[in-house]
Amino acid sequence: MADNSYDLVVVGAGPGGYVAAIRGAQLGLKTAIIEREHLGGICLNWGCIPTKALLRSADVFRTMKHAASFGLKVTGAEADVAAIVKRSRGVASQLSGGVKHLLKKNKVTVIDGEGKLAGKGTVAVTKDGKTEKVTAKNIILATGARARTFPGMEPDGKVVVTYKGALVPESVPKKLLVVGSGAIGIEFASFYHAMGAEVTVVEVMDRIVPAEDDEISGLLEKSLKKDGMTILTKASVKGIKVAGGIATCSIEQGGKVADQQFDRVILAVGIQPNTENIGLEGTAIKTDRGFIQIDDYCFTGEPGVYAIGDITPGPWLAHKASHEAIICVEKIARLHPHPLDRSRIPGCTYCHPQIASVGMSEKKAKEAGYQIKVGRFPFMGNGKAIALGEPEGLVKTIYDAKTGELLGAHMIGAEVTEMIQGFSIAMTLETTEEELMHTVFPHPTLSEMMHESTLDAFGRAIHF
Repeated sequence: MADNSYDLVVVGAGPGGYVAAIRGAQLGLKTAIIEREHLGGICLNWGCIPTKALLRSADVFRTMKHAASFGLKVTGAEADVAAIVKRSRGVASQLSGGVKHLLKKNKVTVIDGEGKLAGKGTVAVTKDGKTEKVTAKNIILATGARARTFPGMEPDGKVVVTYKGALVPESVPKKLLVVGSGAIGIEFASFYHAMGAEVTVVEVMDRIVPAEDDEISGLLEKSLKKDGMTILTKASVKGIKVAGGIATCSIEQGGKVADQQFDRVILAVGIQPNTENIGLEGTAIKTDRGFIQIDDYCFTGEPGVYAIGDITPGPWLAHKASHEAIICVEKIARLHPHPLDRSRIPGCTYCHPQIASVGMSEKKAKEAGYQIKVGRFPFMGNGKAIALGEPEGLVKTIYDAKTGELLGAHMIGAEVTEMIQGFSIAMTLETTEEELMHTVFPHPTLSEMMHESTLDAFGRAIHF
C-alpha cells in the first residue's frame, strides 16, 4: 500500500461493497476495497449463488425421477453428492474470479485484510498480525452479516450446521431438522428433501415463510406437506444435544415438549450484522440490534462514513445491497440519485415450488387502509405451465380499487422468480391496471398469468 490515500475506501467486497467500488471508479473516484476473505462476499461464495447451483441439481434430479410423465425412460437415477457440491463450489469460484476481473478492469485497488475505522478519514487494515492505515475522503462500510445462533443451539460444523455447513455436505442425512422457515431455511429444506432426506421444518411463527402473503404461505405449506415434508408451525427448538453423531432436539409445540433425533440440523434463524470490531466506538454512528442506522442516502451520521447492505436495516437481500451501493456512491459524487423505496424491493425464494413477491401483501394493504381489488390466476389455467409439467401455482395481484395502482404481487410456482421483475418494473413506473391490461403478453408463456391476474382483479379474466 505505497499510495494509501483515496477518494473512496469500501470495507467489504460483497454484492454491496464491490458494486460500490466499481461505481466509484466509474465516476472518477480513486477507489480501494478491503476484503478479509472472499471477493463477492457471502452471497456469491456461501449464499445466493452456490445455493442456486445446489437447487438446480435438485430440480434436475426431481425431473429425472418423474421422467415417465414426459414420455421418457430413466433408470438408475441417483444423486452424487460430492459431484453436486463440486459443481456448486465451481460456480461460486468462477463468479468470484469474475468480480476480481471487474475490479481490476475498473482500476479499483484491492487490499487484503480486515478493515476497521481508525479515526477521521482513516481505516486500519490488519493482515497476518500487521496493521497499515489508508486514508479516504469517504468510507463505505459493507461488512455484511453472518448466521445467528442461540445458546443451547450452537453449531458444531458437523451435526449442527449453519448455511456454510449445509452447502458442503459429505452425504445426505437420513433425517434432517431445519430450524427456521425463511428463505434460507426453506431452500435448504427443499434441496435436501429432493435429495432423499426425511425433512422436518420448525417455525416459531404461525406459518412458514412468514414474510410472504398469507395465501402464498398456505399454498407452499400445502405443497411441501403433500410432497412428504413435515412442517411444524408455532413451534420452537428448546435445546440440542449431540452424541454419537446424532442430535437430540427438544421441540416445543402446543405447550408440549418432545425429544426427536436427527442426523443433521440446519440452523436458519436469521442473521447477525458484522458490526463488531469495525471501529464504531467513539463515532456518531448509531445501531439498533447491531444494525447501523442510515439516512435515505446511506449516510451514518459520522462525517464521511456510509453503510450499505446487511449491516443496515432490511430487507437483507443482495440486490438491495447493490442498489444501496449505487445510491450511496452517486450521492458521494454529488449526483442526484433517488432514495431507495424499500416497499418496492422484490423477494425471491428458490424452493420447489418457487416464491416471488413485491410490494404489499393483501393483509398489509388492508391494514394500510386501502380499498383493494385482488386478482388471482392459477397455473392450472396456463398452457405453458401444463406443457412444462408444472401445473401447481398461483399469481396474485393487489390493486388500489380507487386509483388502479398496483400495490403488490405475489406468486408461487415454476420460474416465478424470473417473472417478478415485470411487476417490479410496473411499480417503479407507477403503472395502473389499465396499462397492464393494454400490454400484449406473448403466448404461450408463464407471464400470461400476470396479465390474467390483473384482468381477474377487475372482473375481466378470460381463461379463468
